[in-house]
Amino acid sequence: MHRFAPLAAIALLTSIVSLAQEETEPTVSAVYVAETAAITANQRVQSAMEHIVAIEPQSRRDLVELTEIPAPPFEEQARAERFAEMLREAGLTDVTIDEVGNAVGRRPGTSGDRVIAYSAHLDTVFPAGTDVAVRYDDEKMYAPGIGDNTRGLVTVLGVLRAMEHAGIVTGADILFVGNVGEEGLGDLRGVKHLFRDGAEKIDTLIAVDGGESSRIVYGGVGSHRYKVTFRGPGGHSWGAFGLANPHHALGRAIQIFDDNAPAVTTVGEKTSYNIGRIGGGTSINSIPFESWAEVDMRSGSQDKLDDIDEVLKAAVEQALQEENAGRLDGPELTVDVERVGTRPAARGDSTSPVVQRAMAATLAFGVQPSLRISSTDANLPISKGIPAVTMSRGGVSGNSHSPDEWWQNVDGHVGMQIGLVTLLAEAGLAK
Repeated sequence: MHRFAPLAAIALLTSIVSLAQEETEPTVSAVYVAETAAITANQRVQSAMEHIVAIEPQSRRDLVELTEIPAPPFEEQARAERFAEMLREAGLTDVTIDEVGNAVGRRPGTSGDRVIAYSAHLDTVFPAGTDVAVRYDDEKMYAPGIGDNTRGLVTVLGVLRAMEHAGIVTGADILFVGNVGEEGLGDLRGVKHLFRDGAEKIDTLIAVDGGESSRIVYGGVGSHRYKVTFRGPGGHSWGAFGLANPHHALGRAIQIFDDNAPAVTTVGEKTSYNIGRIGGGTSINSIPFESWAEVDMRSGSQDKLDDIDEVLKAAVEQALQEENAGRLDGPELTVDVERVGTRPAARGDSTSPVVQRAMAATLAFGVQPSLRISSTDANLPISKGIPAVTMSRGGVSGNSHSPDEWWQNVDGHVGMQIGLVTLLAEAGLAK
């Protein structure tokens, strides 16, 4: 089992200050290497890191308990309530569930002038009624949502318990958060509430989501999501033949969109699109009165995201006009293009202090940091110019978003320890 050795870590940090200047291997400043070395040499921090290993059986129990509390999108309340209880059990006294359902526990610092949020999302992608019982096969634990992101919640709890055990005091206040709305049509509503205009200022967000300990998300893949709905009178497939057909219009729109989208997706920064769901109609022999599709478009560039957005809208309008022009009878179709999700694309800065601290902490455990862009809770604060990263929940996992999702405790404590050191560097150890 990997355990932290401070002298070896300091030697590693000293020898690996400058990495190849690529997106996945950026430069780590000597300033943050030295800062991390000082933190990891602190006796209280050493005690906290040892405690993370000691409480692995409890962390496993927490993982099972929280996984087996269903948390479908928009139905996270039961899990939020139990997570709030766990924050209290871990030592926090100021714990609340806010207006949108985020469970938030405050650990006061000594200065009172900065606030750092350390969060993991409560929700899973799985609908109500999904069997979430944890099962075991060899050393793997299987259950929907066990990795993404129930293990993230356990990592947040483990870091808190370690800090309480070691009596660590920070300069900044720390908010330990289980937030709602990260998955699917949740549309980041949890972090959007935390960072809304007029909310209490949060200076930095460190989110926990993702498996590999090397992974540091420092920029946001943005997304625009739409529900496109064509509507008409509907009727009998024989008797009303000639009416404009919403399914035909939707099919045209998808084909036009698919034909034209490569003008955006094949040049410049990666941009994607997907028709994820389609519905409507009542029977095989009925002209539908409604036809709808849900569309997801993503890019790390807001300009590219706006470009693919325009391609979609133009395709929908062209399909509407063509289907209406070809009808033999009856009224024209109408179409509703409803935005159902917006995640801003957010350019990351590998030289920002929180990214540098995350990389230095990762190196301290002998893990080569890899900077990524992805779609996470960090999107929102980064887009507002607020420092944020998303870091590993520890261990290894697979089959995310499937019924056979699994998590395995392969050096799972390392992810917690890296998170602890990053958080302490950003919050500041009090003297």
